[in-house]
Amino acid sequence: MTAPWLAIAAKDLRLAFAGGQGPVQAVLLGLLLVFIFSLSAAPGEHFSPQQAMAIFWLCSSFAVVLIFSLLFRFEEENDTATALLLSPLPVQGLWLGKTLAGLALLALCQVFFFPAALVFLGLDPGGSLGGLALMALGVDLGLCILGGLIGAMGHGQGAKDALLTIIVFPLQVPLLLGGIRIGVGLMQGVPMSDLGEWFGLVLAFDAVFSGAALFLFPHVFRGE
Repeated sequence: MTAPWLAIAAKDLRLAFAGGQGPVQAVLLGLLLVFIFSLSAAPGEHFSPQQAMAIFWLCSSFAVVLIFSLLFRFEEENDTATALLLSPLPVQGLWLGKTLAGLALLALCQVFFFPAALVFLGLDPGGSLGGLALMALGVDLGLCILGGLIGAMGHGQGAKDALLTIIVFPLQVPLLLGGIRIGVGLMQGVPMSDLGEWFGLVLAFDAVFSGAALFLFPHVFRGE
């Protein structure tokens, strides 16, 4: 039997790709940002690893806002929020399902962002693809944990997109900073052991906001 939170994630992913749309807006916005930033370099000039990683995570940050706005819109358009709250599913399971669906969609967006950064920004991962993948998983998880919580706060609000944007970006700063510093260090050949403090920051962020989401989600998500 499928776990309820997996069923929620699967339902959201099916709705996201219904009609072949998926996270198209998030992908197009990210690719547009990469292309526009690439135009700021003079002919023959190369972006530094720090600049390239900052642009990559900026694209991911905007993608998170669009993704979770989409995921929580499903419950409003189909009037299913109240039914989910009245079901035997723990409310925290709804948050977990939304977070997993958002994580899958964000990873899909980054499948497009990363090659674009390689081509237009001169991003050079070297031999650190494994470390970069581990870093991306930790940072992506934190972004989606936060997106799932803040998205619930904006659910049912007329200005939910503005609320999501205003609140989520300042909270993302420590996580994005960790992603940039880890990414730059790995591309410059720094051993992962020397980046332990930054990895610790990312994992601490994930743990703290996971606990906050488990506690706060039932209080901020309403079916109205």
